[in-house]
Amino acid sequence: MKNILVPVGSSANAISNLQYAIDLAQSINANVYVVSVFQELSKVGGLSKVNSILKEESENRLDEVLSQVERKGVQVIAHPIKGEVLEGIARISKQVPIDLMVLAPRSNSIKEEVYLGKTSGKLLKQTNIPILVVPEGAKFQPPKTMLMAFKNGSFERDELLEAVKQFKQNFGTEVNVLHVETPETTEEMKSVTDNLKLLQTSYSQVEAATTFQAVIEYFQQFNPDMLCVVRRKRGFFKKLWEKNEIHKREFHTSKPLLVLPVQE
Repeated sequence: MKNILVPVGSSANAISNLQYAIDLAQSINANVYVVSVFQELSKVGGLSKVNSILKEESENRLDEVLSQVERKGVQVIAHPIKGEVLEGIARISKQVPIDLMVLAPRSNSIKEEVYLGKTSGKLLKQTNIPILVVPEGAKFQPPKTMLMAFKNGSFERDELLEAVKQFKQNFGTEVNVLHVETPETTEEMKSVTDNLKLLQTSYSQVEAATTFQAVIEYFQQFNPDMLCVVRRKRGFFKKLWEKNEIHKREFHTSKPLLVLPVQE
């Protein structure tokens, strides 16, 4: 895990979120890329001056956030990027191999009832980079335990589990696996590939209506420092992903949430 990406929004939580990423990067000897996205307007009608102002505001926002964090010897590269947020991050990931994206739950939203704001929800749903959603105001602590919940135990490519492997190798994180059998489970989904078996500290197979329900039911029993789920096309966030904004009444966690890439 060498390159961590941190999108900076307008929320007050941007500073603590970036500091969390820097502290994590310091622990694993990684670089941090900080980006602020601005939407460039059409240049028709003499709007080039407006676009210059938008870029300058984005640069000022980055400077403001960077001035309030401790870099702790970590290489922090900041850059404003123009365009829509998904497009901008896709361009960055083509130039720099991003191993992890650290997100604040609400990059722009100030609504207290919201767990994931629209921008963070969109990134979680539509990018395929491992994502760590950091609770607002959280300070980095090496996770001693992780609860990893999934329905399909097949991880065909090792890189899908790379983020979990890195936490285990760097911090000795115990990986407690919760393999959930639902009414949709097939025989193939019941098996667990060897690459996960090598990482798991404990293994529990449980029955529940959904992976989401199993996490709610067993979370207190495991009391993990970090929750890990898999971004599959029909997985943990299946219902929640029907819209980008996710309210706390639908789902929230006070622990860092690691979301792994989906299998193609």
